Parts: sequence; structure tokens; C-alpha cells
Amino acid sequence: RREPGGREEGREGSERRAGAQRRERSGSGRPRLPAPAGLPGDPDPEEAVSDDSSRHGGRVRCFPHERGNWATHVYLPYTAQEEFLELLELLLSHARTYVPSLAAMEEFHLSLSQCVVLRYHWIQPFVRSLRERLAAFHRFFCVADQVKVYTNQNKTRTFIGLEVSAGHFQLLELVSEVDGVLEEFDLPTFYKDPSFHISLAWCVGDLSGRLEGQCLQELQDIVDRFEESAFLLRIQWEQIRCKSGNKYFSFPLR
Repeated sequence: RREPGGREEGREGSERRAGAQRRERSGSGRPRLPAPAGLPGDPDPEEAVSDDSSRHGGRVRCFPHERGNWATHVYLPYTAQEEFLELLELLLSHARTYVPSLAAMEEFHLSLSQCVVLRYHWIQPFVRSLRERLAAFHRFFCVADQVKVYTNQNKTRTFIGLEVSAGHFQLLELVSEVDGVLEEFDLPTFYKDPSFHISLAWCVGDLSGRLEGQCLQELQDIVDRFEESAFLLRIQWEQIRCKSGNKYFSFPLR
């Protein structure tokens, strides 16, 4: 073909030019392979979890985030009624006179496991095993009416919770079955002498010294005097839940 200015390009030169243009577009002489698809539920690169504590209220991870690792937790979910939230507000306003940085929990639950790490391909077998082991359990009541202060294992967070005073036996039976599943996957089991509780509020750091003693006694007095507390804090558990990453699995009690 004739180039601008009247110069004619030979066939060989034309083919070289076309090949160079193809390589320029693809980055090499070979066609590009498509990027591998992420696993279902994996975050997009822009949404990848960051370990910057300033992005999640100052909380520090118990283990570093790694793509393909799914933080997993087994628990009994509790849906707060209006009266429970009223009691929580009373407790929180008083506790903040000792620790102003306290924040209410966004959701409420009673833990049956520690937070453990599952690889993605373990999730379905893990859930299947949980379902089999928990299938025979019935609904039951427990009473959570004792105010207690907790810290997490590495002392980076402090919690105010309501400890269970009745219903330990059924909870220990559930933990025994959940522990059995964790052992199948060589994961850490629950604490040997657990203090079953529902966390109400939290703050960054180990501030347990400020909340124990006088503050704790005053919070217990608020619970004991609350008009609906005897009825309100007798809780019926109807389902167990497992959260793995952004996936939730429910196991209804009979």
C-alpha cells in the first residue's frame, strides 16, 4: 500500500508493522489469558480488608487478614427488644461517667466458639458437620442477669457483658458439640471454663480497672432495680448461627 508522501511499503514491512501493533496491544506476542476469577464471596480488590485500626474504631485484629482466610464464629444470636435497649441505655450512660469512650454493641449474641480461621474450601464441610452434630438439640432458656467486665485475649478491647446465671448445662452441651467440629479441622476449641455472656458495650484498650469495683456494683444495681429485668433477661434460644466471612448459616433448635 502507498504511505503518505508517496512511499510504498512492501508486504514484509506491512506484516512486521501489524505484528508489532498486536504485541503492543497485548504486551507480548501471545494473547492474554483472562485473570483468574475470585472465589465466591471474596472481596473485590477495592474492598479488601485493611489492618488499619483507624478504619474500624481502633480495634486490632487478633490475626492478620489474609485472602482466602475466613474469620469464623459460632454463637447464639439475640434479638434485642425495646425494653432491653432501654436497660442498655441506662447502663451505658452510667458506665460512660467512668469510661466515656464506651460504645454499644451493634448486635447481641452469646458465643459458643472463639473466632477461628477457616480456609474457603473448609466452610461447607465445617457447616455440614455442625448441622449434623446440632440437629438433636431443643430450644431452651437461660438467665443472663449478672453484670461483668471482660477483656479480649490480647487486652486490646474491654467489654461490659451480662453473664449467664442459669442455663450453663445446656450451653456446655452445645459447646461440647461445637468443640468436636473444631477438633475435626484442627482448630482451637472454646475456653475450658467459659463465662457465658452477652456483650453489651465495648471500648478500645484494657480499661477494666476503671469499670470494676464501684462502677460494676452500680451497674448491677441498675439491672436489679429495672422493672422488667426478671422477665427480660430470661432468654429463650431458638437457633444457633455460624458466621464465616460474609456468610451466615443458621441451625434452628427443635
